[in-house]
Amino acid sequence: MMRFVLTIAALLSTALPALADVKIQEITTPGGTHVWLQEDHSIPFVALELRFRGGVSLEPADKAGATNLMVGLLEEGAGDLNARAFARRLEELAASFGYRAYDDAISISARFLTENQDQSLALLRDSLIAPRFDADAVERVRGQVLSGLKSDETDPDSIAGRAFDKLVYGAHPYGRGRQGTIETVAALTRDDLIKVFKGAFARDRVYVSLVGDITPAQAAKTVDALLADMPEVGAPMAGPAALNLTKGITVVDFDTPQSVVMFAQPGIKRDDPDFFAAFVLDLILGGGSFESRLMHEVREKRGLTYGINTYLLAKDQAQLWAGSVASANEKVAETISVIRDEWQKLRDNGVSEAELRDAKTYLTGSYPLRFDGNGTIANILVGMQMQGWPADYIATRNDRVNAVTLDDVNRVAIRLLDPEALRFVVVGKPVGLDGVSN
Repeated sequence: MMRFVLTIAALLSTALPALADVKIQEITTPGGTHVWLQEDHSIPFVALELRFRGGVSLEPADKAGATNLMVGLLEEGAGDLNARAFARRLEELAASFGYRAYDDAISISARFLTENQDQSLALLRDSLIAPRFDADAVERVRGQVLSGLKSDETDPDSIAGRAFDKLVYGAHPYGRGRQGTIETVAALTRDDLIKVFKGAFARDRVYVSLVGDITPAQAAKTVDALLADMPEVGAPMAGPAALNLTKGITVVDFDTPQSVVMFAQPGIKRDDPDFFAAFVLDLILGGGSFESRLMHEVREKRGLTYGINTYLLAKDQAQLWAGSVASANEKVAETISVIRDEWQKLRDNGVSEAELRDAKTYLTGSYPLRFDGNGTIANILVGMQMQGWPADYIATRNDRVNAVTLDDVNRVAIRLLDPEALRFVVVGKPVGLDGVSN
């Protein structure tokens, strides 16, 4: 990991001032909405981020894909403007809007010039309060979604993701896939879209951040105007997911020379006192670094793959310690064996002082590099709110990482790493695997 540490150290001097300049103001609007604001009057530009908790997990089982389709239609006409007129107006204002659906949230991103703020926000408000869902737009976007779903049927990564979610989450909404299926999407009606729209956007689940050329008073006025007429309460949240994670391998037969592998065991909540120790431990195990143990053992030492990674996945209703790798069919069995061995070794023997030091240096050094623009910062701020971090988290995050001790990491390895709960889903034609073919 040392070469990464040296690279981060070289960049740190230019990145730290940007990090130090992030000063969050917490505002409660007259309408009662909590807002995080970072003022930056250096350029006449504002970035706005909205998150509505719930997302795809709110939709009924027989309407899978409705939220994804609905969100894809929010910029396809609103109020008095059809899709073409809406796009033309957005271009005239030199603004940009982004709408995305996730398992636990719907994200709305807006970027606009200060001089066009009122007009831009009025247009954004129309898309959130009065989307048109015109028949021609519905069929056009539906066609795009169906095309993507058909393409996914021949993509090993997509097949692996769907099989993994279905196995791990079962009947929970997380197990259905964000885009639904060809059958469910084809059957969706305009009334279905309106229903999920009304349940998804409500004031009881909204998180807001603004970064840029705007004052606290302007921000409060802006947010209240934007959310006016929105329902107070949305659809009920999904309950916890019961994880189906037991030691074993599930094989999905697919004709491809390289198998895709996803694997997971139970994870850890973000508010757990051991989260940061697990976060550091994950980097050492396989969390995105070329110097991780899995990268060294699977790629560099044995040449079984071009890359392997692990990550802590903390959803609202489920937590996983997961990873993925791709390997030639004849090498998959060995790859899985090495992963299991490294999982067990780390649990039994812990990490070294040098591994811990390098991991902490990498994590603390790379963190300031994330704050590279108003839009990125706004996105980070709203994410912090949803995850329950305090407003001073940016200033204290590296202290939390540095506070992790060798005893902490090795204790958490024993507490959390569980080779007996490590489940693999393999898509391909792997050689020498005893699995359950689906």
